[in-house]
Amino acid sequence: MESYTAIVRFFQDGGVFMYPIVVVFAFGAAIAVERWLYLSLSRASSRKMWDDLLPLIEVGKIPQAMALTAKSKTAVARILNYGLARATKTRRREDIETAMEEGLMEMVPRLEKRTHYLATFANIATLLGLLGTIIGLIKAFTAVAHANPAEKADLLSASISVAMNTTAFGLMAAIPLLLVYSVLQSKTTQLVDSLEMAVVRFMNAISEISTKPRAGA
Repeated sequence: MESYTAIVRFFQDGGVFMYPIVVVFAFGAAIAVERWLYLSLSRASSRKMWDDLLPLIEVGKIPQAMALTAKSKTAVARILNYGLARATKTRRREDIETAMEEGLMEMVPRLEKRTHYLATFANIATLLGLLGTIIGLIKAFTAVAHANPAEKADLLSASISVAMNTTAFGLMAAIPLLLVYSVLQSKTTQLVDSLEMAVVRFMNAISEISTKPRAGA
């Protein structure tokens, strides 16, 4: 109960700038949760799709693989669908790679979508905290200027302590947002790397299919 009272008092003493910091943190937290779920689901679904596609590609069942990727909305399926569509028209590695690079360029922005807002919100929270502190200090010195000389020291120290609450709260909001931003960036990079690896393995499988008739000739 005492800790709850202390938190409420800390928030109330911070002044009006505590509210926009809360709003910024809430938006950042919502984006962080949404991005975490999206990336986690995208990674799991892409891995499952790849496990289903690879056996079809290795045995040269391109039409069946295309039908599977056409029905899926996973990242790896969208990318491989570009390559499979081009593979039905040509077996030139350069042409297929170009098609899949197009698919990869389409998917990467979707994976990185909104993540950069977390760093922006962290900076905004910090700046709002500093702004609240500066305005609080201005009010404190203005009030002290008209106070009784005997009370100036106590009043100034109390006012400064209250004004610093916004900076502390801004940092408490910014630090978690920056940490989550770094984690999501790393998670996105790992997912993009796995998609690029899938592209390479797909190209190797297509190349092996292309060379089989020549080997038997």
